[in-house]
Amino acid sequence: MNRLTTPWGELALTRFPEDPRDQLRAWDAADDYLLRHLADEGTDLSGSLVVLGDRWGALTTALAGHGPVQLTDSYLGRRATEANLARTGTDTSAVALRTVRDEPPDRIDVLLIRVPKSLALLEDQLHRLAPAIHPGTVVVGTGMVDEIHTSTLRLFERIVGPTRTSLAVRKARLIFCTPDPALPRSPSPWPLRYALPDGIGAMADRTVTNHAGVFCADRLDIGTRFFLGTLPAPRGPVDVIDLGCGNGVVGTAVAVASPGASVTFADESYSAVASARETYHDNVPDGAGRAAFVVGDGLAGLPDDSADLVLCNPPFHSHRATTDTTARRMFGDARRVLRPGGELWVVGNRHLGYHVRLRRIFGGCETVAGHPKFVVLRAVAPAPASPANRGPRTGTR
Repeated sequence: MNRLTTPWGELALTRFPEDPRDQLRAWDAADDYLLRHLADEGTDLSGSLVVLGDRWGALTTALAGHGPVQLTDSYLGRRATEANLARTGTDTSAVALRTVRDEPPDRIDVLLIRVPKSLALLEDQLHRLAPAIHPGTVVVGTGMVDEIHTSTLRLFERIVGPTRTSLAVRKARLIFCTPDPALPRSPSPWPLRYALPDGIGAMADRTVTNHAGVFCADRLDIGTRFFLGTLPAPRGPVDVIDLGCGNGVVGTAVAVASPGASVTFADESYSAVASARETYHDNVPDGAGRAAFVVGDGLAGLPDDSADLVLCNPPFHSHRATTDTTARRMFGDARRVLRPGGELWVVGNRHLGYHVRLRRIFGGCETVAGHPKFVVLRAVAPAPASPANRGPRTGTR
C-alpha cells in the first residue's frame, strides 16, 4: 500500500484488485502535482467539481470533501476509488461515481482531467462535457510529460479554448485551459463504425462499432485479424465467453458462425462493452436472447464450470506499465469458469511467453497457429476422472 501526502491529508491508496505482489502505485507525480497546484492557488472548489479519467481514485479521494463527480471508463478504477474512499472513512455517497457512458453534469465549475492514453477518449469526453463548461470554469489537465503532446493541446484548444502548460515537475506537467464560449459546438464524432476486410472468416465484410478509447478505433489490428482466421467452430448450444472483448468482433464472429452459441462479452471498460453490444446486435439481429454483456473484474461474477469456450486477447499494459498481471488473472478466471474439457484460446505476441503461464494453470497448452509476431494457443481444462461427465461440444475446425 502506498501513501500519498496531499494538502488534504495523507492517503493510503491501492489499485484494484489489491495484490500484495503488485508494486505499482495507485498514484503518480501527475496526480500529486495537480493536487498541490489546487491548494497553492487556493482554487475555489465549492461549485460543481468534475474529475475525468482519475485512474485509481487518488484525485477523487483527496478531494472527496468537495463532493466531486468522477467520470471513468474503467470498472477497476471505479472499484479502486470505492476502496480508497472506504479506507479513508469517507462516506461514498458524498462522491458521485459515474461512467463516461453516463449523461454528463449540466454545469461544471471546476474540471480536472487526468489526460488519458487514448486521445480519442479525451476528444469524445471534451465534446460531451463542453456544453456544461462556462466562461468561469476552471479547467486543468495533468499528466506525465511523455503523455502530453501537441495533439493533446490541440484537442483542448479546438473544443474548449486556448491552453498554456506549466513547467515540468518530477516529469509531470499541467495544462491550463481557458474556456472560449465563441468556439463552435459540435457533437462528438464517436462512436466510429467501419467495415472489416475479406479473408477473416465469419466477420468478413461486416461492420464493427468502436466507442472512443476502445482498442483499434478505425481498423482491425493484425493480432485480432490473425485470431479471427483461426477461431474454433463450436457445434451445438455451447456457452462462449469473449474475455477482454473490446469491440466484440471475436465473440460476434463465433455467434455468426455458430448460431447455437450463447456468447458473454466481458471487459473492464464501459466503452468496450457498449461497443461489443452494438457490434453484436448489428451482426446478429435475431440473437438478443443469446448474448450477455458484462462490465466487471474479469470473470469474477460468473459461476464456476459455466463455459465451454473462452476466447482472449489479453492486454499487456496497465496504463504506463508493461505487466502480465492482467493476463495471469484472465487465465486463472478462464480455468475456473470452464467446464471439464472446455477450451481457452489465446492470441498474443510471441515474446510474451503465455505458453509458460498456461502450462502452469492448465497443465499444458498447444500452439494452434503461428505468425512471425503472434501465436494462438489452446489450453484445455482438465477432464473429470469419471467418463460420466464428459466435456463440452466445442470442437475445432
